[in-house]
Amino acid sequence: MMNMKNLAVAAFALIVLVSCSEKKQTSLKDAYKDYFYIGAAIDRDQIAGKDSAATQLLVSQFNSIVPENVMKWERIHPQMDSFVFAPVDSFVELGLKNKMFIVGHCLCWHSQVPPYVFVDAKGKDVSKDTLLARLKSHITTVVSRYKGKVNGYDVVNEALNEDGTFRQSKWYQIAGEEYIEKAFQYAYEADSSAELYYNDYNIEQPAKRAGAIKLIKNLQAKGIKVSGVGIQGHWHVNSPSMSVVDSAIVDFAKLGVKVMFTELDFTVIPNPWDNNNANISDTFAFKKEMNPYADGLPDSVQQKLANRYADFFTVAAKHKDVVSRVTFWGLHDGQSWLNNWPIFGRTNYPLPFDRKLQPKPAYYSILKVVSK
Repeated sequence: MMNMKNLAVAAFALIVLVSCSEKKQTSLKDAYKDYFYIGAAIDRDQIAGKDSAATQLLVSQFNSIVPENVMKWERIHPQMDSFVFAPVDSFVELGLKNKMFIVGHCLCWHSQVPPYVFVDAKGKDVSKDTLLARLKSHITTVVSRYKGKVNGYDVVNEALNEDGTFRQSKWYQIAGEEYIEKAFQYAYEADSSAELYYNDYNIEQPAKRAGAIKLIKNLQAKGIKVSGVGIQGHWHVNSPSMSVVDSAIVDFAKLGVKVMFTELDFTVIPNPWDNNNANISDTFAFKKEMNPYADGLPDSVQQKLANRYADFFTVAAKHKDVVSRVTFWGLHDGQSWLNNWPIFGRTNYPLPFDRKLQPKPAYYSILKVVSK
């Protein structure tokens, strides 16, 4: 007969077994199925299925995808009369096959645009009409190809400065703020059923937020469809305050648009000179002291990251009536752009899955938010 001590040990073993089983069966997408889509940005190799383990992680944990680079203008439309559709075709097929919410990124951006877009045969800036015609051709070609397949697009990306004024990009210098209006118009004409987003970093911050709100209101006043606003969420483990994020959700929701967090990651290593933006042109020289965790992340920082994710998802879940999607910018730490930006060659740990595709404490902290 089993004595009380052995019975207690057996009971504990059963609890552990059930707990482990539950952990194995739980996924981010299932945990948040009544809240919002959980997405990941995927790179070209992941789209091509070159790593079966990465594919399994993607399919098991996420129900939304966005292409990290293959749909950006320089990749999909590198020359005036030449499109490279194959990688994007595969991306869309991957999403359709796995019944995912598919997001296109991005149709109009100041960065990663081939030089030919803005100049004529003599290297001079083209006219406003010519530039808008090129924008229309690009957007119409891309969006029409994936009509009814891609669910939403980051139509215009990062058009604002930190103070909420318009970025002095080549788009703005040649066409003024009208290029934004036209980009949304062209996307709508190509696929009226697709959701259309304005996407930017730091727009949770008051000044830039005010600029984004003004921009969206102006578009709405002209009858132009804007389905949602994407707050990128390239943040630090120490900032911003979640109260700022909370108030940003409330303010954007007042516009009657969906709110989404489109490029979420939390850097755990120092940013040079208090750099707190996500402007990819801002780069700095490598210094050893700026790469403090090359050999691994201390447990204390690992827990800090986990707490940070829990705090964010608590806010997002509270606003599930307006937050439609949370997308991580990368599938795992090894893929993250933050290993090479703003300083090339660092070792960062910003995502819920590590370089071996294993869940980190951050992963379990995210699940715990909706399992209380």
